[in-house]
Amino acid sequence: MTNDPIATPFSARYAPNGMVCSTDQLASSAGVALLRKGGSAADAAVGASAVLAVTSQHMCGAGGDLWALVHVPGQPKPFALNASGRSGSGADLKTITADALSSMPFHRDPRSVPVPGCVDGWLALHEKFGRLPLQEVLADAVSLASDGFPISSECALAVEALKDVDYADDYLRAGTPEVGELIKRPGLAKVLEDLSSGGRDTFYLGTFGQELIDFGRGEYHREDLSQSQAEWVTPLSVDAFGHKIWGLPPNSQGYLCLAAAWIAEQVGVPSDPGHPDFWHLLVEASLQAAYDRPDVLHEYADGASLLASSRLAPRAAAIRMDATASLPTATNHGDTIYLNAIDERRMGVSLIQSNASGWGALVFLPETGISLHNRGIGFSVDPTSKAAYGPRRRPPHTLAPTLIEDSAARLVALVGTMGGDSQPQIVLQLLARLLVAGQNPAQALAARRWRLSGAQSNGFNTWADPSEVFLEVEEVDPQLVNALETRGHKIRSLTANNSAFGHAHIIKVEGEALVGAAEPRVSTSAAAAY
Repeated sequence: MTNDPIATPFSARYAPNGMVCSTDQLASSAGVALLRKGGSAADAAVGASAVLAVTSQHMCGAGGDLWALVHVPGQPKPFALNASGRSGSGADLKTITADALSSMPFHRDPRSVPVPGCVDGWLALHEKFGRLPLQEVLADAVSLASDGFPISSECALAVEALKDVDYADDYLRAGTPEVGELIKRPGLAKVLEDLSSGGRDTFYLGTFGQELIDFGRGEYHREDLSQSQAEWVTPLSVDAFGHKIWGLPPNSQGYLCLAAAWIAEQVGVPSDPGHPDFWHLLVEASLQAAYDRPDVLHEYADGASLLASSRLAPRAAAIRMDATASLPTATNHGDTIYLNAIDERRMGVSLIQSNASGWGALVFLPETGISLHNRGIGFSVDPTSKAAYGPRRRPPHTLAPTLIEDSAARLVALVGTMGGDSQPQIVLQLLARLLVAGQNPAQALAARRWRLSGAQSNGFNTWADPSEVFLEVEEVDPQLVNALETRGHKIRSLTANNSAFGHAHIIKVEGEALVGAAEPRVSTSAAAAY
């Protein structure tokens, strides 16, 4: 038995009406300001997301993708939004073969840049659930881009990677910026202002769209940009830990959050989060859920089949209390933001928005100043794979926000994180701490975490060889490490407060009040409320 390892003790926030949690207090404040004006949780989520696209472009932006789950009181299930973009009509796997590439190119290549879906996601959320005019929802983002925002320590450090990147002038006008230095982004300000007054076509068929086509050199056609990248889809769910846990369907890896939770409940995770078995069994549940992800995750996958008890029960049965189970042989940290919002009517939005890797493709468009994601790194270069790179396809996605309801379909909590392949593992730990150990959001977020990592992981290839997966732990005590090693886990210790273990946020409904917390591993994160 060990003491529960805590990273950074801090307090949960309580509020009677509404709350927004994000990695940037400017974004959280913008979201709450919209709630105060009578806006919905969707308005707050879109407004906060747009601010993050301005202030936190090293993690997300208008050139990336977006997914969301929306709880609406009285509805039998949440609404699920897939705003992940498709590759262009010019995508051709033969070009990958001709270049003798063994995987998708990581940087500076249009083949790894599907048409960004983030802006279509904003518009879809606002159209379906917004209460305020779009101009009002985007006003803070426009103002911060035009008038400037003080750069955070995390973003200032990330700017070091842009020194040889074209069109990154917004960040490098006077050399590498100091923390707190005012950054202005006039190109993005104009894009957001035009979008708020002129709608979708000003973005996808305007300057941004033309810049994307020019960059693509035949990868994209105008018709690719004419069609919305956002689609309302059917969410997935499992009953676990006494609640109904909702996630997103493929091409998201959201099924892994749910599968691991179901498996973990079957094996009986103890309620003491300091016990080695709490760690061991959650790790084993994650391994059993995910080892074959490269084979089964693609946009055509049947999410319900992936969660079938007949498929998961043998995996739960393979888990041993005293040792790691052998796994069948299956044939850089990501940069992403997660945010959540709940309004006074108890609509809840669990939203995630991403570049994929840090600064995405390391491509900035010359006039708009928007950087492009590289989510296409999720495509396979194997022509027999259902996830193979090709025209108008969506790649497998790591983004996996969750939403928890009770048996009466009432909202209980919103949980999510950034973290590439490790997102489902981090979410599982938070779910177990909330629903099994009974911790509050601040306690759950402050506790030390673990993640699974490949031998030479870039954050997106954990499952390339399931036999060579390491358990990375966040500076926990030697007694716990020894107990895990005795069970057969291959341990790597990383420093505490490491972003490798995600940027997570939680908002929970407790009676008439909301209780929430934002990630303590990010200096700028905030849970704003009223």
